[in-house]
Amino acid sequence: MNTQQVASRLVELCRMGENMQAINELYDTNIVSKEMSGAPNSVTSGKEAVTKKSEEWYATVEEFHGGEISEPQVAENHFSCTMKMDCTFKGQGRMQIEELCVYQVNDGKITEEQFFYTMPA
Repeated sequence: MNTQQVASRLVELCRMGENMQAINELYDTNIVSKEMSGAPNSVTSGKEAVTKKSEEWYATVEEFHGGEISEPQVAENHFSCTMKMDCTFKGQGRMQIEELCVYQVNDGKITEEQFFYTMPA
């Protein structure tokens, strides 16, 4: 797959709520995932570790109220999109999250992802 195809497939899966399938299908074995500085697991390497990080995040969610993902913007082997989520987190209450997601694609797989958002107070 080229970058546009990977980007379109990621957006398709996320819109269906199949985010874990996206990791399984589209991520490289040596993926590097970067969160904002100061966030837990600010840099995670390897598909198994990124899968675990995502599972742990989902385990903190009590209820999903909605979300959306933009169409991807592609530039050579990178693409970006925005994601919005409305979630109630266990012990933290309801929050609206908005982030810019940037991905790097090599040989048909996502090799790096980085998320930009405002850290909650």
